[in-house]
Amino acid sequence: MRGAYGLGGPLTRSFLAASPKGRGGFLTAAARQRELSLLVIMLVLSAIVFVRAPQFLSAANLSQVTILAAIIGVAAVGEALVVLTRNVDLSVDSIIGLVAYSVADILKLHALALPQAIAFGIGLGLVLGVVNGAIVAVLRVPAIVATLGTLSIYRGMAYLIAGGGQISLSDLPPEYIALARISFLGIPLFVIMAIVIAVTTGLFLKQARFGRQVYAVGSNPEAAAILGIRSRLVVFVVFAACGLLAGVAGVLWGARFGTITAGAADGAVLQIVAAVVVGGVNIFGGSGTVLGAALGALFLGLIANALTLLRLSQFWLQAIYGAVILVAVAADAVIVRRMLRASVERRQR
Repeated sequence: MRGAYGLGGPLTRSFLAASPKGRGGFLTAAARQRELSLLVIMLVLSAIVFVRAPQFLSAANLSQVTILAAIIGVAAVGEALVVLTRNVDLSVDSIIGLVAYSVADILKLHALALPQAIAFGIGLGLVLGVVNGAIVAVLRVPAIVATLGTLSIYRGMAYLIAGGGQISLSDLPPEYIALARISFLGIPLFVIMAIVIAVTTGLFLKQARFGRQVYAVGSNPEAAAILGIRSRLVVFVVFAACGLLAGVAGVLWGARFGTITAGAADGAVLQIVAAVVVGGVNIFGGSGTVLGAALGALFLGLIANALTLLRLSQFWLQAIYGAVILVAVAADAVIVRRMLRASVERRQR
């Protein structure tokens, strides 16, 4: 399409820019406020836990917390891309588990050198993400149904490959395990990788045309179609990207834990989705940032660690993740309703 309605036309540019007075600007401002709130809450939480457990702020403890949060954060960045388009990927933890076991198995058998095995794991995640994207975008199966199915399929593949066995730390090359211990200027390598991925993805979403199309599809799919945006292609690509980043998270998971079973990362999807929504990504699509999703992963990681140090039941974690999702979704729903009501009142005036 060309002219005013083409991808380079003024209507397209105005729509994709998401005026501060419009839905995108309003919800983006709310998301940024939630990110700032998260930082404040994390500082308060750290101070409270430090009083009861001084080791909470020790360098060794913070290093372990941030390493695990970085792995979840990488996967959350991919999940955020999907959620921005009004979809969800429930298979992300199964992809992490399948990749983690596959890479560890390859290294145990010495089938590939470490760099090639890592590349294989990331490529496997990409392929699984492409499958999800094809089912949702091409076959037009609702994302929640499609990824609920592939969640079981991918996990079943992991159990089939494992055959009831597990891979021990001693079976893996030392250089692979050492990846989780490398740090630069006191910052773990995994944390640096997560920051680079979150910042790069965030800049891409903000600056690139495709990134603005992701927000446009999530904000108003019908208007995006009128403006000539290929919504199904956008959805396909974000699912593929989510799979790729889940593959990266799977490689990191194997290096962090060493002992890998077919059930690796089982249930992590709840934490990943919770990190996305608590980080300010609107579950209804169209607003939020991947940096917020990464902060959400760190926030939930601090909570999990605090429960451990305070000797509280870890069963509270699942309840907390569920409550976080419910509160965040309810908050988004209230914001959207208020925004729509304000928009109607402005038009009436």
